[in-house]
Amino acid sequence: QIQRALRSLCIPLERLHIMKGHMMQDMCKGLSRQTHAQAKVRMLPTYICSTPNGTEKGNFLVVELCQNQVRTLLVTLYGDGNMSPQMMYKIFDMPDGIMQGEGEALFDFIAQCVSQFLVETTTSDTSSSEERLPLGFVFPFTCRQTQLDKAELLSWSKGFSCSGVVGKDVVQMLQSAINKQELSHVDVVALMNDTVGTMMTCCTEGRPCEIAVVADKGSNCCFMAEAYLVETAEETSGRMCVNTEWGCFGDDGTLNDIFTPYDESVDEESSNPGEKRFEKLVGTLYLGEIVRHALIALTAEKAVFTGTDTAVLKEKGMFTIQHVLDIINNEDGTTDVRRVLEVLGLQPSERDCGRVQQICRAVVGRAATLHAVGLAAILSYMCQTRDMETLMVNVGVDGELYKGYSRFEEILQSVSRLLSPECLATLLPSRDGSGRGAAMVTAVALRLAAQRCAVNEVLSPLRLTHADLEKVQALMRQEMERGLGKHTNATASVHMLPTYVSHTPDGTERGDFLALDLGGTNFRVLVVRVAEEGISMASEIYVIPAAIMRGTGEGLFDHIIDCIVDFQTKQNLMTQTLPLGFTFSFPCQQVGLDKALLLTWTKGFTASGCVGQDVVQLLRDAAHRKQHSGLQVVALLNDTVGTMMSCGYDDPKCEIGLIVGTGTNACYMEEMRNVGTVEGDQGRMCINMEWGAFGDNGCLDHIFTHFDRVVDETTINPGKQRFEKLISGMYLGEIVRQILLVMTEKQLMFQGRVSSKLQTKNIFQTKFLSTIELNGLALRQIRTILNELELDASFEDSVLLREVCQAVSLRAAQLCAAGLAAVVEKMRENRGLDRLSISVGVDGTLYKLHPCFSHNLQKTLKELAPNCDVSFHLSEDGSGKGAALVAAVACRAA
Repeated sequence: QIQRALRSLCIPLERLHIMKGHMMQDMCKGLSRQTHAQAKVRMLPTYICSTPNGTEKGNFLVVELCQNQVRTLLVTLYGDGNMSPQMMYKIFDMPDGIMQGEGEALFDFIAQCVSQFLVETTTSDTSSSEERLPLGFVFPFTCRQTQLDKAELLSWSKGFSCSGVVGKDVVQMLQSAINKQELSHVDVVALMNDTVGTMMTCCTEGRPCEIAVVADKGSNCCFMAEAYLVETAEETSGRMCVNTEWGCFGDDGTLNDIFTPYDESVDEESSNPGEKRFEKLVGTLYLGEIVRHALIALTAEKAVFTGTDTAVLKEKGMFTIQHVLDIINNEDGTTDVRRVLEVLGLQPSERDCGRVQQICRAVVGRAATLHAVGLAAILSYMCQTRDMETLMVNVGVDGELYKGYSRFEEILQSVSRLLSPECLATLLPSRDGSGRGAAMVTAVALRLAAQRCAVNEVLSPLRLTHADLEKVQALMRQEMERGLGKHTNATASVHMLPTYVSHTPDGTERGDFLALDLGGTNFRVLVVRVAEEGISMASEIYVIPAAIMRGTGEGLFDHIIDCIVDFQTKQNLMTQTLPLGFTFSFPCQQVGLDKALLLTWTKGFTASGCVGQDVVQLLRDAAHRKQHSGLQVVALLNDTVGTMMSCGYDDPKCEIGLIVGTGTNACYMEEMRNVGTVEGDQGRMCINMEWGAFGDNGCLDHIFTHFDRVVDETTINPGKQRFEKLISGMYLGEIVRQILLVMTEKQLMFQGRVSSKLQTKNIFQTKFLSTIELNGLALRQIRTILNELELDASFEDSVLLREVCQAVSLRAAQLCAAGLAAVVEKMRENRGLDRLSISVGVDGTLYKLHPCFSHNLQKTLKELAPNCDVSFHLSEDGSGKGAALVAAVACRAA
């Protein structure tokens, strides 16, 4: 019978693995907005988003509501890593009847305790009423918390049943009672339970603690979860401490198979049968009772106490956790076991003493093992959600069972390691968990509030209001009108260059076309077949050697013709004369569809004899020199126009092109009657806006921040392309770097220490923004980027870095949308429409690869141009396919 009883209290390893899986499923349920209400593991958000970093200092008041006492503490932190806080405390006994009386009376009593404590512990020198005294409130009852300082009581327990409190904000009730005591300098800053206090008290400098386990009368655990997974709270960045309330795990029946008859008897006799099933297996309030029921059953089977009086075992509560601990912690024979049992009124034999000790060890060992299962579930969950191969974490531990059972720590460590081998947990004993921890919570809350104000001050110039964006939209419209005007064009910052492209594709284009794409050190030659079933392409990339880029114009264009001949030969096209579209991504003044004067070389080209010449004619002259007669150049265009045309083939409503990549630009179809720089009033023409230069005349100075000015001054063209420098991929990483330098200087990041790498221009690449802003990207990966920059980044640094990147990329998308809003509103008014339906062809790495840019752009555009329905198409090869389609449309029109 003894062996059977011991076996029933022993849970096999594979069953522990299954239980861990169930616990993890229940945790996910508790965190999800959809399933939270049905979850047994409640996973309550605490709104504590950071652990102490050791810099906290000041005086902090703590009030703790205990079983029948109020405990008040004054904790002084010195910013020394929280190694040596000074603590003064006083305990007040509660008057009779207050726990069942009116709620107001309870809170008035707590406030009186605070008042009396302050009179006794503070002198007029140490505390003036002008100096704010923050208070942390430890309230060990189930609350629905919606902020750190806002919590609605859901239900009383532990013998409390004060009227008028359930459903009310207990922080507000305490603050009102404190104000009645004329303690106007005391502010209730934070409310928490004892588990959270345990985690916070175990944090010291360089050693954050991210989990706490309390093994006491009840049992609970809290841990730092990724905030975006805590769907029941609004916070989405960083981490948040979640109070698991795991005592109710198994209330849905998942633990039924490990419940012994002894556990069932304890449950039936409790005040809440069927509830808190996990807690009844592990809480010290119940372990003595489980032992008592096991002994009753074994006595009935004549396995223990045969022939002696065991009536005392019928008394509920006679066997306490202290009795159990006294029995199992004794390794020297059974003398002490006999003494404990005799004090209880039993007459044990030597054999009885051994058997009772075995049962006690099995019950308490099972409780320690089940705590380890819960801890393992949390460890594996943290490891998975942080996307880590191995997790190293500190765990704060407190409670009667942890302190009283000598093998508790060993079992907790070894079993959790067996169940979660990928995690390495270091157990830290809590020192005065709830009191000191509550002071830590309060101190961290104040540190974060001060940091938040300072961060907002740095980032607020980047945060644009709706009115700011409307102003940018109006200014863009104004500059567009000036750029189109015959007499104002020369002084406009938006040049509004005519492209002589008069139509977009209508889908009837057919035939084979050549395309040439020259925009850098590589260039491409393509043949594009436009057929009824779609468009097919073949292409080859050719290199332009540095000597040719910097040599003569003749040498450059001869090289281009040699490459075209090579391509046509490989494609068997030498016998055909195909129309050619030429994408030429350098600044030009276009005077016809196939006539454009080069204004200046960029991108490292300096070929002589080209500036001021017609680029198309230079290509034709080279063909003539090389005796290549089958070359028919019909159109020259830039990549923005090509983007619009490549999307226009699939969607005839596509009449706008947008590039947001290394640079930025836009083009659109304007009414000829509005284009003052070209003769004629009939039809439309595509206008290449060259909007990157918007603001070069100073009209955007009001939105330029200190960071933008620093970035502008260090570019090769200060004061030029100013709109582009707020938006495009070439500059966003550098803006972020400048912000990080200022925030580090203000001691808001990296402990105020700047690495030499961070001081290197352009070291922070724009692609980092895309990586960092990926939703759900583990902050560990952000820290990897920061480590590459030789920055020792804390978890909070990673959260702030993400916020900085979001501010910079959001502003870029919003400004781009303001420019686009000016374009679509102008087109709508041009056409006399109440509502415009139009499409935009888009290209560029920032738009395509950044996780939020396109969404932010489209959202802002909707707000700024509510009468326009705008859809976006990603361009495929605007400079290649687009060039061929410009040629195709020109041939169709001709």
